[in-house]
Amino acid sequence: MSKSKSSVRVISMVPSWTEMLTSLNIKPVGRTRFCIEPIPDVLNIPIVGGTKDWNLNLVQSLTPDLIILDKDENPKSMTEGHTIPMVITHVRDIKSCIEGIEQIAHVISQSRPDLGGIIDSVLARWQHVENTPLKTNSIANPDQLPGLIQWIKKPENPVQSIHYLIWKNPWMQATRETFIGAIAAKAGLPLSTISTGNPYPEIDLHSLNSDHSLLLFSSEPYPFHKKTDELKSLPFASAIVDGQSFSWFGVRSLKFLESLL
Repeated sequence: MSKSKSSVRVISMVPSWTEMLTSLNIKPVGRTRFCIEPIPDVLNIPIVGGTKDWNLNLVQSLTPDLIILDKDENPKSMTEGHTIPMVITHVRDIKSCIEGIEQIAHVISQSRPDLGGIIDSVLARWQHVENTPLKTNSIANPDQLPGLIQWIKKPENPVQSIHYLIWKNPWMQATRETFIGAIAAKAGLPLSTISTGNPYPEIDLHSLNSDHSLLLFSSEPYPFHKKTDELKSLPFASAIVDGQSFSWFGVRSLKFLESLL
C-alpha cells in the first residue's frame, strides 16, 4: 500500500463507507453507482460498477491503494482476480459497525495520521450510542415515528408486532439480527421477526394479524415511497420510513440515532 503521508487512493464499493470517508475528508477515487451521498461531493468520483458487479479493468486503471468491501453488500468475486489490498467489513449490528470503522481507520491512518482524531471522534460517538439504553414505545405518538416519511395508515389498535419491509414480489423483511434491526431497536421499534439463517427472509403478509401489526416500508432498496397508492389497499397500519437512516452505517445512522437518543 502507498506510504504517502498526504493521501490514500481508496475505492469504496459500499455506499455507507463512501459517505463516511467523504465526511472525513477522504475522497475515494472510485465508487459504486449506489454511492449517492454526500451530494455534490460524490458526483465527480468515477463509478466502477454496482455493489454486486464491477469493471475490474477500470478499478485497476484507477491505481487504488485500497478497496473497501463489506461481506453482506459485496460478492466474494470482488476479492478475486487482483492483488489490491482490501478491507472487508461485516456490519450486522452497532458493535460490528464500530469494528468496521476501526478496521478502516487502522489502514487509512498509515497514510493519513492526521485523521486519527477525527476518526476517534466518530468512534466515541458510536460507542456512546451503543451504551445508551434503548428507547421504548416509539409508536406511542404516531406523528413522532422515528425516520417517518409518511403514514400510509396510522395504527388504530395497540401494535403487537413490527415488520420492516425491504422488497416486494416477493415481500421481504429485515430481521432483528441485522443492522436495520439493531437501529430499529435503538429507535424504540423492535422488529418481531427472528432470523432462522436468512437475515432477510420472505414474509407472507396473510400470516400477520392485520389488527395489531405495523409495517414499516423502507424507501430503499425498493422504492416503496413511489408505490403509496398500492400500499393503501393493504389491511395494515403502515408507514414509509427513511431507509438510509435505518441501513446506512458509518455516519448516516449515527446522526439519526443521536437525534433520537
